[in-house]
Amino acid sequence: MAGGREEDRRAALALLAWQLAAGVDEVVGNLPVNRLESAASIRGRPPATPRPMPSSATARSAPAPAAAAAQQGPSEAVMAARARAREAETLEQLRDILAGFDGCALRLTARNLCFADGNPQARIMFVGEAPGQEEDIQGAPFVGPAGKLLDRMLAAIGLDRTSVYITNVVYWRPPGNRTPTPQETQICRPFVERQIELADPDVLVLLGNASASVLLDRKEGILRLRGKWFDFDTGRRTIPAMPTLHPAYLLRQPGQKRLAWRDFLAIRKALDG
Repeated sequence: MAGGREEDRRAALALLAWQLAAGVDEVVGNLPVNRLESAASIRGRPPATPRPMPSSATARSAPAPAAAAAQQGPSEAVMAARARAREAETLEQLRDILAGFDGCALRLTARNLCFADGNPQARIMFVGEAPGQEEDIQGAPFVGPAGKLLDRMLAAIGLDRTSVYITNVVYWRPPGNRTPTPQETQICRPFVERQIELADPDVLVLLGNASASVLLDRKEGILRLRGKWFDFDTGRRTIPAMPTLHPAYLLRQPGQKRLAWRDFLAIRKALDG
């Protein structure tokens, strides 16, 4: 009997872990509901009292964030993002604008905005893909397992979080850590480009295929792009940009770390040049 209870406990914990990884972070009721209950067992119950519908004036005056995001089509959301991004004159203003921007539906399922980490005055800026579970909890990019590997990679060329500036092409965690959709990255793109322009680094490093394809408008895969220098035009000046392998990819494919090491040596040389 004790063994059966232990198996049930483990199954429940596994289910909770799966729900957390999928982005579930709140309950919808105070009491558990048996949704496997047969229809016969609920016959004879009085019908539930319908909820009163809000007045049209109330609905117009207080639209839900989800409805506001849903009302915008992809092109309208991108245009709104471009307009709002240009309003920012500082990185602090850009972060505040993003915190109130409702054009990207990812903000409705994420816990926190993950704007940036590191030193905004640094000469080198890293741009990854999207926050994961740990990043969503802490509200900062690259603080999970991939971030720890990135820290070791930086240390290998004499850098740390005080000498780099880090962000992603998407600022909110996609549910279940799925890959951001092209629409989501295009909506966030004007903010990322403005963030690069305001930070004005001397070297730009694009971590992984998502950031390289979005910011360089390239169709090749990251294994073809990595290790090569490209020009990134901010509108103020041209910054040398290098795509390289994402630390999360290197955790899955440790044999490819040798390629990333070559790239980081070239990055170090560019900083010293």
